[in-house]
Amino acid sequence: MKGKCRFILSLTLAICLASGITAFAEGYDALTGTYDSEISIMTIESPEDKSENVSTVEDETSGATPQFKVNAKAAILIEADTGTVLFSFNEHEPLPIASITKIMTMLLVMEAVDTGKITLSQSTTISAYASKMGGSQVYLKEGEVFTVEELLKAVAVHSANDASVALAEVIAGSEEAFVAMMNQKAQELKMKNTKFLDCTGLTDDGHYSTAYDISVMSRELLTKHPKIVHYTTIWHDTFRDGKFDLDNTNKLVKRYRGTTGLKTGFTSKAGFCLSASAEREGTKFISVILGSDSNDHRFSETARLLDFAFSNWETARIEKKDMDAGTIKVKKGVVTEIPVVFSDNAVVVVNKGSKSKITETVEMPEIINAPVKAGQSIGVLNIDLEGEILASIDIVAAKDSPKCTFGLIFGMIARKWAALFC
Repeated sequence: MKGKCRFILSLTLAICLASGITAFAEGYDALTGTYDSEISIMTIESPEDKSENVSTVEDETSGATPQFKVNAKAAILIEADTGTVLFSFNEHEPLPIASITKIMTMLLVMEAVDTGKITLSQSTTISAYASKMGGSQVYLKEGEVFTVEELLKAVAVHSANDASVALAEVIAGSEEAFVAMMNQKAQELKMKNTKFLDCTGLTDDGHYSTAYDISVMSRELLTKHPKIVHYTTIWHDTFRDGKFDLDNTNKLVKRYRGTTGLKTGFTSKAGFCLSASAEREGTKFISVILGSDSNDHRFSETARLLDFAFSNWETARIEKKDMDAGTIKVKKGVVTEIPVVFSDNAVVVVNKGSKSKITETVEMPEIINAPVKAGQSIGVLNIDLEGEILASIDIVAAKDSPKCTFGLIFGMIARKWAALFC
């Protein structure tokens, strides 16, 4: 009997030893001479972080690689809500951008309107300087009076250089001061390869940007100031009480379903440029093409990029902000259990048809130590797709729970006794 026991014990030890050696060997990296830990750290990037990590379609997608080349010097395709890059090439190459410049002009105008610095109905008198702009214009004359909205429409629809300068003067007093604001905004948006010398794009030498940077300012304009779409989608209008026709320079407004803007540009050095945006069923994309060789190509190539986007991706909106996320126990707190809520919503980009596979996982401790402040992060809701975390939403305390101290307890008792006898 003892012999059998010794045999079984020896066999068990041998199996365990073999398993341990195997596991040890499997964790060994012969190249580095180190062993892998079972604990891995996952970094979750915010949409802002992701927007800076430019990559090609091969990096971002599984099997959805475009079988075409874009007729342009540089291009990029992004999802508008998150800034996720879906396609790009030469996206960081500084190039002349012509009237694409006016996206930044419109951005600063809309910021001024939305903050109350100026109003759309505000009137302005045209200066001699603004009346002397060349290129595309609405032929403003010194001393004429127009509203901000009339001038903005002339810029958004007709790409009017004189109207752009007039708006710059309304906001900053002079074009020079306005250009300083443009460059400051570019720095704020981390547009690292952009330099503005005017508010129109008439300057080619020393005035430049990149496809990536343009996608950043286009996204900022569309997502932060969506009212601009009212102007960028006008196909035909008039100016100066019907005496001058405004025809949209962006032909996709009429030709491409879902187009929401945004801006064309052309000079002999810049070539044919276009930053275009479109939305279908709540999914929004932005395409930027710089230096195409013809007017027709900039529109047809943009349409192909947008077709590629709408065929392969869609956005899922996780609406959670301020919704109940349950409760959490508080150790040594005046309040021993407090409610928690979701702090925000989330938008994620997924391959077309995979929305139904998205799962939500809560990571939150069962109990936390006091003190707890309302708004304090307690846990996270992870938005997962097939094991990959696409986004996270903070779960926060909805109420305070101060730490329970002797002095606090004594004060509470004193107040109760005072209320009882008084």
